Amino acid sequence: MGYRIVVAGATGNVGREMLNILAERHFPVDDIAVLASRKSLGTEVSFGEKTLKTQDLDTFDFAGWDIAFFAVGSGATEKHAPRAAKAGCIVIDNSSLYRTDPDVPLVVPEVNPEAVEQCHKKNIIANPNCSTAQMVVALKPLHDRARIKRVVVSTYQSVSGAGKEGMDELWDQTKAIYNPTAEVKPKKFQKQIAFNVIPHIDVFLDDGSTKEEWKMVAETKKMLDPSIKITATCVRVPVFVGHSEAINIEFEDFLDEDEARDILRESPGIMVVDKREDGGYITPVECAGDFATFISRIRQDPTIDNGINLWCVSDNLRKGAALNAVQIAETLGKRVLKKG
Repeated sequence: MGYRIVVAGATGNVGREMLNILAERHFPVDDIAVLASRKSLGTEVSFGEKTLKTQDLDTFDFAGWDIAFFAVGSGATEKHAPRAAKAGCIVIDNSSLYRTDPDVPLVVPEVNPEAVEQCHKKNIIANPNCSTAQMVVALKPLHDRARIKRVVVSTYQSVSGAGKEGMDELWDQTKAIYNPTAEVKPKKFQKQIAFNVIPHIDVFLDDGSTKEEWKMVAETKKMLDPSIKITATCVRVPVFVGHSEAINIEFEDFLDEDEARDILRESPGIMVVDKREDGGYITPVECAGDFATFISRIRQDPTIDNGINLWCVSDNLRKGAALNAVQIAETLGKRVLKKG
């Protein structure tokens, strides 16, 4: 017996990826509805070998549906997620709206699968920020072994994290650089993204950090351990798909780099590619389309007593969004709904 599934925002990058992953992982679906805003109404999307027509999110009746994946942004989520939840449909939300709500579990199944059992407080489960999701997958098994005191992370985030408009802007600006008569001014990003990097994602906060950096701190503490100290610098780079992170970790106890490598190799959701030779590491181009979070460049930090450096790469549309949402639904099926 399968589930009655709704995908809201089915015409966007993440919504389409959710449909792909549901089909790829053979998620037990008895019935599926795809929803979009009125401007995209009637657009056709693919689900496995099926072609589905989008329905109107504004008027959709969620009664009798089991799980709704929301990939529609905070504004539409604020309007429609409580409506779906009230109708008895469990919402798995990809926006930032509910991530810090104490009554809404924030879940990465490799890190805190038991948290899905708290979903009935509001019938909503939050999907973490893309940059946080891949980082906590790497941190969790190491924290279990040696207890993390502090994390310093610098991110190199692809333009797909800003949606289709971000990808289009990189494409158009790159073409314009080779055409002296063309000029494409920044619209989605604050400065030119082609052949450039921008140390600014989301809005600035009073302390000088950006909201993206704040999300990494708050979400990691909520899912992993509130006592961990975290500082982040989040940077947009001219890559279409795949987020990268340089992570420096300070532990309470000593952890040898070889043991850290072995622990990560045996941990769920992780693929270690760490050869100390030319090309012996993973880049965003190689991770695109893959389910795994890739770890490379594992090495001791000699500047502190108990430090490890590593390089973490993942497809942000998959583990950072759609894949994690589907894994949450799978965990929900095993621990809460128990009918798939």
